[in-house]
Amino acid sequence: MFLALFDSHSHLDAPEFDGDRAAVMQRARDAGVAEQLVPAVDHDSWPKLREVCAADPGLHPAYGLHPMYLDRHRPEHLPALREWIERERPRAIGECGLDFFVDGLDPEQQRFYLRKQLELAREFDLPVVLHARRAVEEITAMLRGIGGLRGVIHSYSGSEEQARQLFGLGFMLGIGGPLTYDRAKRLHRLVADMPIEFLLLETDSPDQPGSMHRGQRNEPAHLQFVLETVARLRGADPDEIASATRANARRLLRL
Repeated sequence: MFLALFDSHSHLDAPEFDGDRAAVMQRARDAGVAEQLVPAVDHDSWPKLREVCAADPGLHPAYGLHPMYLDRHRPEHLPALREWIERERPRAIGECGLDFFVDGLDPEQQRFYLRKQLELAREFDLPVVLHARRAVEEITAMLRGIGGLRGVIHSYSGSEEQARQLFGLGFMLGIGGPLTYDRAKRLHRLVADMPIEFLLLETDSPDQPGSMHRGQRNEPAHLQFVLETVARLRGADPDEIASATRANARRLLRL
């Protein structure tokens, strides 16, 4: 059992957990997952997310507008987000970002919502939780242009050179289930050699299960398998990786 794990990206408020959320949380604790960052996806999910996180001191909320749910977003949700940040004092803004993989998501609308959220993050000095699918270069350029930001690129799938640019901007990489697949050779090389101070562990529950849970609902307890893969790739002790990545998350979120 590892007692220092931090799941830096878990959608514990998702409806997939409505039937057994308490049991999912207990399994996470039993697996050593002491804390989780729970990012939102759209305006209407914020109240439920707040309620879920209020039930456990180890759950930390983030509020934002996810690019994959573009059809649910309205311009008035941005001033509403400002009000939530001022009132709720979340630990981060997100999940936000760009997704150029899914068809039908207007790129200009995505950029509009992302830029506004990045500006809020700078204004309130909060980290951002970023979704960057086929969009790492553009997001990196936007981060550099706005400046004064920190955060994490979750489920990182870019190159080693792109990662180095993000490190230079003070951004961390969230690594989860995809790392556990044998075919993820580029990701294996990156995780084996990257500076530990920029590494976060995540599950993206209920999505992105690892190779040992292929086709199943993912959950925070499965973070231990990500940890074991990272430790093997780096030739390191799992306890040391768990402790370092939890410290990274707490430093990023200023816990």
